[in-house]
Amino acid sequence: MELSFVIPCLNEEKTLASCIGKAKRFIKREGIVAEIIIADNGSTDLSKKIAIEEGAKVVEISRKGYGAAISGGIKVARGKYVIMGDADDSYDFEKLDVFLKQLRSGAQLVMGNRFEGGVDRNAMPFLHRYLGNPVLSFLGRLFFSSSIRDFHCGLRGFDRQSILKLQLTCPGMEFASEMVVKASLQGLKITEVPTTLKKDGRDRPPHLNTWKDGWRHLKFLLVYSPKWLFFYPGLFCFLIGAIGIGALSFGRLSIGNLTLDYHTMLYSSAFAVVGVQMISFAFISKTMGKVMQLWRSSDAMLKAVEIFIRERSLLVCFLLLLSGISLGILTIGEWGKGNYGPITDLNILRSSILSVTLIIVAGQGILSWFFLNSLLMFSEKES
Repeated sequence: MELSFVIPCLNEEKTLASCIGKAKRFIKREGIVAEIIIADNGSTDLSKKIAIEEGAKVVEISRKGYGAAISGGIKVARGKYVIMGDADDSYDFEKLDVFLKQLRSGAQLVMGNRFEGGVDRNAMPFLHRYLGNPVLSFLGRLFFSSSIRDFHCGLRGFDRQSILKLQLTCPGMEFASEMVVKASLQGLKITEVPTTLKKDGRDRPPHLNTWKDGWRHLKFLLVYSPKWLFFYPGLFCFLIGAIGIGALSFGRLSIGNLTLDYHTMLYSSAFAVVGVQMISFAFISKTMGKVMQLWRSSDAMLKAVEIFIRERSLLVCFLLLLSGISLGILTIGEWGKGNYGPITDLNILRSSILSVTLIIVAGQGILSWFFLNSLLMFSEKES
């Protein structure tokens, strides 16, 4: 069998027959061996009855959610290729020639682009069209070096085996992002073709929740991009902190009417510490992703992790720790010259801030080094 249609369904009695009819006409016109699967997610109306009457195969998916329904449909599909689309009659299942052509030409994921093909008046809410989709699609391209312009188009075709290997798990609307992100990370051949979006035929509000599902998409994009979630912000914080500490370690700094002193140095210390923690989280997240085979081995940050887990990095951390402790001892000695009374010499405060910062940063580095090595050792043992 060459093609399977997978259509998620939850109370779509108003539009389901139209969707199935269009899919059947496409199959007949192309002369292909195909099936239509309705992945029902707990419909309480006549959807299942209509699907059966129209000759579709109904698969009941007990786990709730858009992603769960589609995943269930993909698992039982028998076609080499799968085309998925919503049951609200907003996509034209009769005009899928370009999708099938791309799949036959070797594409592993073919994405529809509604903005290129045309969005009918009132077919997409204003916030989705001009804020949600453009922003999230931009972040997807930025985070994952993808060329896809419409990350969340519900009409897409793919090679079934290639997508099954991605082990998609998201049960909700973020499934749409998960498919594109994991396909990009694994280097699948992805193409994008124009498609149209017309106003759906429902007589009720859509299942999509603007803010809740928008946040789910954003959260998924961030979690799967430690570089942008942790590394770049962490590097920025660390550099700001390091510059502040370096500039104020030997005394106050005046810039016009602005005077920076130990107060600023203390905040700089906080920036540096938080920055190092975020960088360590980036390394840990990347390593866990490697263990779970989410990233390709050529990933630049994985190369950085390989450098960090060497013994020389641990030696550098211990030298920083020793420097912090030594500076702390010297600072206590200076404090002792005043019989350990109230500190009036601000240089003692500056030395204390620098000492504590070095100790914390070194401690973070040492703990991260051992954690990363333990993670890799345990994963090698399991494999």
